[in-house]
Amino acid sequence: MMDWTDRHCRFFHRLLSQHTLLYTEMVNTGAVIHGDAHRHLRFNEEEHPVALQLGGSEPDDLAQAARIGEQWGYDEINLNCGCPSERVQRGAFGACLMKEPALVADCVKAMVDAVDVPVSVKHRIGIDKDESYSFVRDFVGQVSDAGCRVFSVHARNAWLQGLSPKENREIPPLRYELAYQLKHDFPDLIISVNGGITTNAQITEHLQYADGVMVGRAAYHTPWLMSTWDAEFYGETPRSLTREGIEEAMVAYMERAFKEDGCPWYAIARHMLGLHHGQRGARLWRQVWSNHKLKPLPPQEVMQIAREALRLGAEVPADTREVN
Repeated sequence: MMDWTDRHCRFFHRLLSQHTLLYTEMVNTGAVIHGDAHRHLRFNEEEHPVALQLGGSEPDDLAQAARIGEQWGYDEINLNCGCPSERVQRGAFGACLMKEPALVADCVKAMVDAVDVPVSVKHRIGIDKDESYSFVRDFVGQVSDAGCRVFSVHARNAWLQGLSPKENREIPPLRYELAYQLKHDFPDLIISVNGGITTNAQITEHLQYADGVMVGRAAYHTPWLMSTWDAEFYGETPRSLTREGIEEAMVAYMERAFKEDGCPWYAIARHMLGLHHGQRGARLWRQVWSNHKLKPLPPQEVMQIAREALRLGAEVPADTREVN
């Protein structure tokens, strides 16, 4: 979710669910330690609970970055061992780390020793065409011995050569049963399942065999799904949320962000373009919020134009309407 789940995206998602754990995009340890910490680590207080996702392979650097993340107030530090992109591989972290479980264990131990907040690991079930369960079992076993108690399991192999990151999310087959087996074999660990999960029914099914579910792109592209999670999975009384109310809250946030640091509204609006997904007029509403010609207007005015487009789109006869 690099370049997607920035603080503006997470603020939007927090409006939809008060309890879901949110994750930052992956941040390289070098950027945390030597870069602009304010740019990379700043988040809104409303985002809690929120986890800082780190990329790196040097135990000392990861420990220092984790300590900085804890000082900034993050609720969890996550080590990414699942990203298969070539850019990440060149930095010797992400999914390629699964080939070196002893190194990952050293990294985790250094992070656990450095912070008081939980340290978690996100990983795949295998590398390239090695589909043996023993590979991921031994990886989790060695890393858990170093002090990690929380694992998010993307239930596909990562092919480090020959596939793009997008293809790595689609071509290697999903094998949820391996994640379930991990929970069976390591009952004291917290095991979450990730990969290809798009509906509440699927989430409910996975929760029969695992402790949690991680949802990425479905939450981004169909965010209204998140509005049901507090009641469905956290036992909360359903809130009377409306898409219109969420849009108004985001416009207020856009105005606040501009006053605080000059952030333009369109840098924020891009994250909420799926708000009306599946409704009549959604395409026209989305086009308004994406229209670069409207950038000089204040967000309140853009919202009114978008709502009028939504209303007009909803009145188009069904046989000529594009619903998306």
